[in-house]
Amino acid sequence: MPHDPAPTEPLFLVPGLMCDAAVWQPVLPALSPGRACHVIDHGNADSLEQMARQLLTTAPARFAIAGHSMGARVALEVLRQAPERVSRVALLDTGYLARAAGAAGEEETHKRLALLDVARKQGVRAMALQWVRGMVHPQRLSDAALMEAIVTMFERKSAETFERQLRALLQRPDASGVLRSIQVPSLVMCGRQDSWAPVAQHQAMHALIPGAALDVVENAGHMAPMEQPDAVASLLLRWLNAQ
Repeated sequence: MPHDPAPTEPLFLVPGLMCDAAVWQPVLPALSPGRACHVIDHGNADSLEQMARQLLTTAPARFAIAGHSMGARVALEVLRQAPERVSRVALLDTGYLARAAGAAGEEETHKRLALLDVARKQGVRAMALQWVRGMVHPQRLSDAALMEAIVTMFERKSAETFERQLRALLQRPDASGVLRSIQVPSLVMCGRQDSWAPVAQHQAMHALIPGAALDVVENAGHMAPMEQPDAVASLLLRWLNAQ
């Protein structure tokens, strides 16, 4: 009598800064058959550590995790806190270093707080309309449906949520040690034209993770899962099925 197949571990999908389930929705149809997929909401958390703790309280004993942008930093924090619970990890359009010291770090803080100021004074939509122009492949700036989907997603969050999540990012830890310690099937992925988290940054991450795969999605910027969902879904499926 044949044995029933082993149950598939669920996949937790972690959105980035001011993002929600919409960033993952385009890839879900390809990922969800035969696998439970859960998109995380960060709620009122104002640190990566808190975001990771919240996720761990809702997750089962063992699960796969994929994070996009800030969500990948949350995934790394999950690995820092409970590595034994993660069966595989995918890190999309992200980074791993702490905020730089000196002038570079001050410039990052200034740019982020300038966007927060726009969100407070003019509204989140006004901020999103500025921000999104650097988030996608330049040729997609005229794609009204894509641009509106991203702006509307941001607009669902408040300026207060933006402030909390910016605080989490500005206080992010260096995750180099976490990357070196990963011992499960791992994927590092980014859009070829991601100007926010460029390819070289992902190559550096890939070099730190033993046995990781590195994939670059053509004709995509920082919002690769929304810009090129078929390509991203295909790469995620290959990672999920890797032994």
